Amino acid sequence: MAELQSTKKAFVTGWPVKHSKSPLIHGHWLAQFGIDGSYEPIAVEPDGFNDFISGLAENRFAGGNVTLPHKEAAYRAVDVATSHAQKLQAVNTLWFEDGKLHGDNTDGYGFSANLDAANPGWDRPQRGIATKAVILGAGGASRAIIDCLQSRGFGEIIIINRTIQRAQTLVDHFGEPCLAQTWDQLGDHLNDCDLVINTTSLGLEGTSWPDLSLEQLPKSAIVTDIVYTPLDTYPLQRARACGLRTVDGLGMLLHQAVPGFERWFGVRPQVTKELHSLVVAALEGTK
Repeated sequence: MAELQSTKKAFVTGWPVKHSKSPLIHGHWLAQFGIDGSYEPIAVEPDGFNDFISGLAENRFAGGNVTLPHKEAAYRAVDVATSHAQKLQAVNTLWFEDGKLHGDNTDGYGFSANLDAANPGWDRPQRGIATKAVILGAGGASRAIIDCLQSRGFGEIIIINRTIQRAQTLVDHFGEPCLAQTWDQLGDHLNDCDLVINTTSLGLEGTSWPDLSLEQLPKSAIVTDIVYTPLDTYPLQRARACGLRTVDGLGMLLHQAVPGFERWFGVRPQVTKELHSLVVAALEGTK
């Protein structure tokens, strides 16, 4: 078994990919379990993605992760996509099985596992009635979040976006109980909201946030962010100022990595405080 594991290698690909913390995460687990495998970042331009995928078996990869902008292309490239990946039409985890390239999307798993660990019962609100979530943003990451919330039985899913057409596209794809709204309608949905999720990249690279008033939220509400650079995002700061519970986005990154590692190296790792601290230190540039 050890000899088999020592021959296995995996990757993360994107364009760019040098910012990825996935090699640190998987490298930690490889060392923890004493597996003489590898996990390497490989930058691949969009025009070269299909050729890269075609060469995976020849280059002896057991599989790997796919990040932006290749998730949709990866979905089209696999031989077998899970039903979950088919619903999202995006793949972030690849592996070989019976000579065929399989693909799945673990973003939703990472999102829910992060909240399960940080706030058990987040999908069973203290209000004791149907759950309501507000999603800020309608980009690609929103798809996995919406699917997760539907699977957890949320009664209302409000998608807030500056361009309502993009939000409506998600509503058309996922159906009930989703509703598309614009930013100026956000206040109409906070009084009875249980969960607010930021999926936008606002605040990064000099972009600014519109005014975000969360005072209307019930004190039992949770505000979470899938962004982890920075860890302390503007929505989380605003939520804490209102005395609300918050969950940062780093846990989603850590948890979504678990299924892939198990596929490639045959061991299911755990997300620990040690790993969390290791990645936080890397994000802060102290290591």
